[in-house]
This record gives sequence, structure tokens and C-alpha cells, in this order.
Amino acid sequence: MISPELAAAAAQSEAAIAAGQGDGYDHMILALHAQAVGDAALAEELFTRAQALSPDDPSVLTGRAKYLRETGRLSEGLAAADAAIALAPEYPDAWIERGAILGAGGSQRSARESYQRALALNPQAVPAHAGIAAIAAREGDTQAARDHGERALALDPANAIAASALATLANDAGQPQSAVDILEPVISAHTQPGFGRSLALGLLGDARHKLGDHAGAYAAYSACKADFAAIHAEAAKDRMRQSDLIRAIDEGFCAAPAIRPANFEPSPPGVPHHVFLLGHPRSGTTLLENVLASLPGVEALEERPTLIAADQALLMGDHASIVDAMTRLASETGPVLQQWRDAYWEKVFASGINPSATAFIDMDPLKGTRLPIIARLFPDARVLVMRRDPRDVVWSCFKTQFAMTSGTLDFTTLEDTARHYDALMTLTDHALERLPLHAMEVHYHRLVRDFEATTREVCQFIGLEWSEAVLRFDRTARQRGVATASVSQVRRGLYDGTRQWEPYARWLEPVMPVLQPWIEKFGYA
Repeated sequence: MISPELAAAAAQSEAAIAAGQGDGYDHMILALHAQAVGDAALAEELFTRAQALSPDDPSVLTGRAKYLRETGRLSEGLAAADAAIALAPEYPDAWIERGAILGAGGSQRSARESYQRALALNPQAVPAHAGIAAIAAREGDTQAARDHGERALALDPANAIAASALATLANDAGQPQSAVDILEPVISAHTQPGFGRSLALGLLGDARHKLGDHAGAYAAYSACKADFAAIHAEAAKDRMRQSDLIRAIDEGFCAAPAIRPANFEPSPPGVPHHVFLLGHPRSGTTLLENVLASLPGVEALEERPTLIAADQALLMGDHASIVDAMTRLASETGPVLQQWRDAYWEKVFASGINPSATAFIDMDPLKGTRLPIIARLFPDARVLVMRRDPRDVVWSCFKTQFAMTSGTLDFTTLEDTARHYDALMTLTDHALERLPLHAMEVHYHRLVRDFEATTREVCQFIGLEWSEAVLRFDRTARQRGVATASVSQVRRGLYDGTRQWEPYARWLEPVMPVLQPWIEKFGYA
């Protein structure tokens, strides 16, 4: 995964160091080279030397920021980029890297501003043009996407990010063959796994799907996910797989004594209607979140680690530690629980949620993993559980391109995706059976096919008055911005995404023994 440019720069830096002339920049280049060959320990050591030799070199800090972004440490990467900018506000590369980090973290508006600042300093900066093109294509800003994408490709015909932005426009316009024509030469120009090639392969899969070439689409999606796995192999090496984390939580929760309502203290006064919206990635949570956020006085937060204080206390360590912590959860004392509650609301309000909101929707499809914690801390909260045909969920998770997290690392093969789905559904099922939760299941197919009746039922369950404002959820999504992978579907209004798995049934066949029990349980047989 080493580009020719990086290999050549590393050779020059190594020669400079051998001649006793190397500086912090040379050590930074060798650190990036070490990262590319998978030697994380050497990369960290070289970055330490680089910063010791050149503590005030913005290029060293920017290289460090790039490394941190590519290893999934976005907050540290942003701090490094900001430090570089503080030292050299007119250094465009630092603004470009800042944009890349913010974009990876879902802060698209701030990312676009950083790229624009880079272009003000260097109008020929290809990554900045490509970055803006990618954001604009994602947000439906066709003209900006085309202008910046074409400018980037004119300067660098092999730029995969810019090509992907233009291919996105072509796919959205119903011109999949144009998307194929844009993408295939760029993919061929990139012989090693990389972020840009992975993105282009995923879009190539989408284009081939639209053309009815399902075998070609499956091949492109598989190559995309293989690149994703290769890119993040080093970061994944020391992480517990999320499916293993989920099973550890479930094991500890099920080993605990039976939990009765008397074990739970009532929630303190706060937002009158507190709702957790969960399910599984690609189950329809983003759609329902934006529907509810369209109601007057309702505020929603999208996939934020609001329970991080409890997570740090309960979910750190190895399998045995997590099992033990979850077994003890029911007996935690009031002061500890209050500390976790306070930390939760502090995180929520720091994210910009108005404390005087009528209702607060905490949307995160993976918060099903936290149902024992949610029940312990917020017994009065309502829980909405999205359900969708398991085959559609698993297929969509496999074909969709996500930012790197411990969860999305489980979506690189259909087999691993199905195992993740099974683990989360098992834990959710046990939690709904054993905990005194106020929960309602919402089926995706009913939501998209009988929208008004379903949304009225949801509002009644939450305790909110239904309003025709829910019909304008696509406008809400555009105004709020959507950071999840569902952005394109939600932007275009009500979209029936059922039975997308059917053209790929033969590739799903090996995982059907895992999915079949859930297909039957949820009524999709």
C-alpha cells in the first residue's frame, strides 16, 4: 500500500538521515512509510523523533495528523492539524488535512470551510478541490461538485476522490454507464489498496448494479471491502471485534441476577420526552430520526458517544472484564449512576441540544449494545427499535461504504456482517425480554409504505402530537445535515429500500443459516 511518491520520498529521507543531514521532516516521511508497510510501533517511534527534532515544523504536525486520521484517531488528528495551523496559518496542507479529518468525522460543513481556506491559499490544491467535490456530491450540490471535481481531474487525472464525486453525480442522474466510464480508468491507475480506490470501487458497484450487472456489482463491492480491510488492518489488529464485544456484553448481562423494576431509580427531571432510537446500521434509523426531528420542539443527535462515561467504566478491557462489569451493573449504587447520568446530559448539551427541547432523540443504531446501561440510567426513557428484513440489512451493510469504526470493520465480508447482526439481535432480544424497558418496534417496510399511520403510532408511543411537519423530513435532513451513510436516500424523500437483497441471493446463501431465525422471528419469511 505504498505509493511510488511515498517510496521515493522515503528513499531520499533515509539517505539524508544516513548522511547525518536528516531533520524532523525526514523522520516524518519515514514514519508514514512505516505506517504504509504496517509497522505501527516504528511509525510512532519515528513521529516522536520527528517532533523532537522539529517541534515547530507545520509539515511534521500535518504528517502526524494524516497518520492519526488514517488510523482512526480523529480527535488527536484534529488537534495535530490545528497545532500546525496555529504555527503556520498560511500553510495550505494543514488546512487540507484538517478538512479530511473533519469530513471523516461527519462535520461536512466545517470540512468544506477548511478546504476553501486551503484553496484561498493555493488555488491549484488538488486534494482541496477533490474534497469539496466529494462533500458537494454527497449533499446534492451538483454545480459545486462538478466544478471542483473537473478542476481536480484536470490537474490530476488519476485523482480517485474527484472521479468518485463525478461518478456520484452520474449515478444520481441515472447515468450509470457514465459513472463506469469515469471510474474504471482511475481504478486501473491505482494498483494498491487505498482510500480513494476503495471509494471508487464502491461507486463502481453501485453503477454496475444500476446497469443490471449484479455479478460485476458484487465483485466491485467485494474489492471495495477488501481494500477497506487492508487499509485498516493495522488499526484493527489490537482491537476487539465489535461482534465479540457485543457477545461479551450479552454474556455478562444474562449472567446477572434477574432485574426487577425496583432495581431502578427514576430518571431526574430533564427533557420531557427522552427517546433512544436504535436497531442495526442500515435498518432505517436515520430516516425515522429525521422524521421525528421535523416535529416542533424536537431535537435529535446523530450517532454520538453520549454514554461514554458509562462505557469507560464498564466496557473497557478484555472479554472477561466486560462480562464481569456487565454482571455487576444491576447492583451499581445511586451515586455512580448519577455520575454517569450527569456525564450523559453534559455530553448531549455540549453537542448543541437545547435543554428546553420538548423531546430529545438519541439516535444510534448500535446503542442496542447499551440497552442494559440505558435501562439502568434512564428507566423512564422510550426506546424505538427499528426492524428491517435481515437480508436487506446485512446486504446493505456489506455494500455500503462507512467511516472506519470497530463496528464497520465487521462489515468487510458477508459472513462477518451476518455474525455481527446475529450478535446484536441476540443481545437486543435478551434486553427486551429481561429489562423493564418502554420499547416499541418500528418496521421499516411499514414506515415507508404506510407512512402516516406508522408515524402517528410512533408519536403516540413517545407522547408527542403528530404533525404534518413529518412529511417534510427530507427538508429537515437538508437543513440539519446528515452524517450517516443514509444521506443520499434521506435527502431524496420517502424511499422504499425493501428487497434490495434479492438480486444477490446466491451470494447471501452461505449466511442464510445465521439469518433465517431472525427472518422468521421478525416476520419476513
